[in-house]
Amino acid sequence: MIIHTATFVKSSPTLKDCPPTLRPEFGFIGRSNVGKSSLINMLTGWSKLAKTSVQPGKTRTINHFMINGTWYLVDLPGYGYAKVPLKLRDNWIKATGNYILKRENLVSLFVLLDPRHKPQKLDLEFMEFLGTNNVPFARVFTKADKLSKLALDRSIDLYNNEMLKMWESLPVTFITSAINGNGRDEILGYIEESINNFSNGS
Repeated sequence: MIIHTATFVKSSPTLKDCPPTLRPEFGFIGRSNVGKSSLINMLTGWSKLAKTSVQPGKTRTINHFMINGTWYLVDLPGYGYAKVPLKLRDNWIKATGNYILKRENLVSLFVLLDPRHKPQKLDLEFMEFLGTNNVPFARVFTKADKLSKLALDRSIDLYNNEMLKMWESLPVTFITSAINGNGRDEILGYIEESINNFSNGS
């Protein structure tokens, strides 16, 4: 897939504020500071499409970006640590949960994971939540350039071993780097194939 255009459409505080469900959507989500905005910018080739920040919890709304005029890339609020009032954080969680469970044209979620850390309980619980609710998702290990290949393989093995304690099989997995572009073609290819399947009703 070649990205010709990437345009910000709107920020929605709740599910009912989101754009009409006319086109397939792919959501990106992960713990705060996992490198989500950098990955989105790398995938689209637009360096400032999604705003990056060193401050965790920067994304506070459901943000839709129109790609090639045919599908939406959706930047979702991160889960986990964020220096915001508890009530506001709960509102984010509720809005994101409603989007994930009820958005009819959501084709797949990309769950971003930082391989520099051991498997986090929050990440494992979130993926279990997706599996329990039959929400299609893929794992995306970010910041691969920060680790040696050996360390990266060990980190992914730890995640695999933890998940296989409860899962019969592992989800589709991508290894990425916003610095050198690793994983870009693979993710875009996956999106293209998923859109074709979605359009064909399979």
